[in-house]
Amino acid sequence: MDPNRLKGKNILITGAAQGMGACNAEHFAEQGANVCLGDIDLDKAQETADRINAAGNGKAIAIRMDVTKRADNAAAVAATVEKFGLINVGLFNAGLNKPRFFMDIDEDNWDLIMDVNTKGMWLGMQETARQMIKQGKQDYPYKIINVGSIASRKPLVDVTVYCTSKYGCLALTHCGAVALAEHGITVNGYAPGVVVTPLWEQLDKDLIDIGFKEREGQAYEDIVNNELKIKRVSYPNDIKGTAAFLVSPDSDYMTGQMIHIDGGWCIQ
Repeated sequence: MDPNRLKGKNILITGAAQGMGACNAEHFAEQGANVCLGDIDLDKAQETADRINAAGNGKAIAIRMDVTKRADNAAAVAATVEKFGLINVGLFNAGLNKPRFFMDIDEDNWDLIMDVNTKGMWLGMQETARQMIKQGKQDYPYKIINVGSIASRKPLVDVTVYCTSKYGCLALTHCGAVALAEHGITVNGYAPGVVVTPLWEQLDKDLIDIGFKEREGQAYEDIVNNELKIKRVSYPNDIKGTAAFLVSPDSDYMTGQMIHIDGGWCIQ
């Protein structure tokens, strides 16, 4: 791995305390990037930042943020700039899920998922773009990267609100790419399928609670057997290479794209 491939990239990552966000942060820092880890769980985010700083390549800071609050998004951007001088990349990874069948969805379930997954992404994009525009155009594009899902292409009856939120992420990626191009900002994303993270481990339990599955691990098995062409679930290490590609200069001429990393689930 080139320890200087991402040198000079200052990156804000939301939902960075664990799972894909933490894995990406460590992977970017191994290649020389500086990272600001935003998460509602500051203690875990700080643990990840400490590991990065101990490794001795890129630098890291942690900040507590609730992505549904504009002030917290603005503060995370400001912390990145204060520590590293400017912001080059915003990676909007924070997300959650709470399954319900269509007729069981209530306002609380809708608001919880949509606020974090879609509103939180919109606020992060907007506050990051404001700072990038203020910094002025560079010789390379600034980058906004959104974490989508196969749920923006597959109607999943047990997670309708999650699907809706991820369709929103896809729309934000497309619309943001058009709106921000004139400012030298590209907007792309990646869409995982089943990634073994704390989010999926909780979802596995929740699917039993709503009566959709009978035992832990069944959701994984059913998807692997019936949906995935690559016959295994994925892990954060399977995702980090695509994320690093989108951060790197190799993707400078891309915008408005959502790359699927789903084991072939969405082949048409």
